Amino acid sequence: MFKRLVIVAYGLVSYAVFFVTFLYAIGFIGNLWVPKTLDSPRETTFATALLVNLGLLALFAVQHSLMARPAFKRWWTRFVPESAERSTYVLFSSLALIALFALWQPLGGMVWQVGSPVGRALLYGGFAFGWGLVLLATFLINHFDLFGLRQVWLQLTGKPYRALKFVTPAPYRVVRHPLYVGWLCVFWSTPDMSVTHLLFAVMTTAYILVGIRLEEHDLVAAHPEYESYRRRVPMLIPALRRAAAADRPLADPRRA
Repeated sequence: MFKRLVIVAYGLVSYAVFFVTFLYAIGFIGNLWVPKTLDSPRETTFATALLVNLGLLALFAVQHSLMARPAFKRWWTRFVPESAERSTYVLFSSLALIALFALWQPLGGMVWQVGSPVGRALLYGGFAFGWGLVLLATFLINHFDLFGLRQVWLQLTGKPYRALKFVTPAPYRVVRHPLYVGWLCVFWSTPDMSVTHLLFAVMTTAYILVGIRLEEHDLVAAHPEYESYRRRVPMLIPALRRAAAADRPLADPRRA
């Protein structure tokens, strides 16, 4: 029982670290409220800042994708309890983001600035919409499973873990990856696009596109029926035609 309680405590701490990191990310990307943001004053040369930022983005991308691959999970769970694997992934992802927040080096310079109050309001609205869609998508596919809480709770109660069924709540009938659509809205919806923000948006967008390829490769291998879902439903941009019916396979963002 003691071991089970330790694993639950570990899962709760990992989730708490994620939650604080998630809240800080809103301020960091939106240049709101927090002490250091994407566009804080520049502290070093352009070249040094560029290399540091690319290194931080690469660190997050490698960690986030490598630890999500099935082969890595099979190796990793030789050392980490299977019920704590997801919590460990969440914790490491949060730590990689915390490192990015702490060590990020603004580049300076401005690409565009929207002066119209209406335009600024619309772009801030897109930013808020993106965060809302990200959060909604996690709850539609089971927020607590996605962030490891369901796994540690089941092991505490002595119940076996069963993978969630693939269903298509509303947004998943329109695009296969509403979670990533939300992130893209977050990254690009800004009335003040600095050179720093543009670098961040371009690199994270590139990572999402590569991550989708990796994710869908794993999904097709694990769920042959996913291939027909992929043919029916657009990846990121909604089609004009009516989306497919409910309860069909969807992309599992836990593999991102």
